[in-house]
Amino acid sequence: MDVFEHQEININHVFAKHESNVRSYCRNFPDIFQRSKGAIIYSQSGREYIDFLAGAGALNYGHNNDFIKQKVMSYLDADGVAHGLDLYTSAKEHFLAKFSELVLSPKQLDYKIQFCGPTGTNAVEAALKLARKITKRPGIFSFMGAYHGMTLGSLSVTGNLGVKAGAFGTSNHVTFMPYPYGFMDTFDTIEFINSVLHDANSGIEKPAAIIFETVQAEGGIVVAPIEWMQRLRELCNHHQILLICDDIQVGCGRTGSFFSFERAGIVPDMVILSKSISGYGFPMSLLLIKPDLDIWEPGEHTGTFRGNQLAFVAGTAALEYRENANLEQDVKIKEFFLKNFLHKEIASINDKIQIRGLGMIWGIDIANFGGSDLAQQITSRCFELGLIVERVGRDDTVIKILPPLTVEMPILQKGCSIIKQAFSEAISH
Repeated sequence: MDVFEHQEININHVFAKHESNVRSYCRNFPDIFQRSKGAIIYSQSGREYIDFLAGAGALNYGHNNDFIKQKVMSYLDADGVAHGLDLYTSAKEHFLAKFSELVLSPKQLDYKIQFCGPTGTNAVEAALKLARKITKRPGIFSFMGAYHGMTLGSLSVTGNLGVKAGAFGTSNHVTFMPYPYGFMDTFDTIEFINSVLHDANSGIEKPAAIIFETVQAEGGIVVAPIEWMQRLRELCNHHQILLICDDIQVGCGRTGSFFSFERAGIVPDMVILSKSISGYGFPMSLLLIKPDLDIWEPGEHTGTFRGNQLAFVAGTAALEYRENANLEQDVKIKEFFLKNFLHKEIASINDKIQIRGLGMIWGIDIANFGGSDLAQQITSRCFELGLIVERVGRDDTVIKILPPLTVEMPILQKGCSIIKQAFSEAISH
């Protein structure tokens, strides 16, 4: 029996027998992965895959980044505190100081930092709870196409009906407003929201907050226009509504600047970070809160795993690495390559193909050119050719390009060439 046959038995027997049916990514990328480095993942059989998934945005600094890894290993070797609830620890102290020094202070941003549970959805829950506590209003406005997490509060502000199935009653007090996408591109969505709020007969009460993504990643790589975000900020100011920016997937340098909202020159009332804030794939989430809004009572929102100590260490190192490697400029160079490649080599295949994105997050939308079946055929062929790339958006018709920010240019070019090859083969058939 060769290695591949043994591997097939493990996939079809061990995992199918013991792991829940809810597993998903592994169904699209059926191999057993053993180690990883940079932008490459190696299977148990030794096969190499270029990673254009990057832990759904949790691995901006690549797999096993040497600089970050050494900091974590040194901390473990010194028997550093591994779990500390919300006790004062040296690891937390260093992270807070470094985050202020390298992120908040240079950008003249004044936020208090709340460490939430281990994943992004925990910080979303904290933001919604705090907004309601501050305003004493129950309502939340979210946007069609939004994705904010899988716990009940986060699901309530998530647009995808598929992931909400079975979680009955999650959307109480949540109103979904149109995002500037599709036919809404020619519709003034901000003016619509404004008119709803001014209309005493709209049936919709003023919300506590509006939660939004500057780029709807799971929604299909839909990039909000700068002017739209600026008007959204003005609308919230006018109506005394809190503005919450979910920067979980597109923050931490994914769009170039550390925060994705910086390009619009706005300052949200709260900012949610997770995924790559830990720098190494460790679970951590945090909520940035304008100081006057930090009205929590001690212990009013808590959790056993708020403030992952190893994530503090790795997150501190990641901030240092980002600064030393001039990663923001590096992202701009790779953005230029991706934008040109996708428009010249992919969009040129057919005028029904749409390209959207910025920084190091891009989408190839083939909803009007083959749809979900073709998208699945292309991504499956990419995997056969050694590239991991997923599908997102409505009906999974958008091929999502999300490599580590640190991906070497030759690897980035090779991954893109695989996408082009997969397109050519799929279309020729």
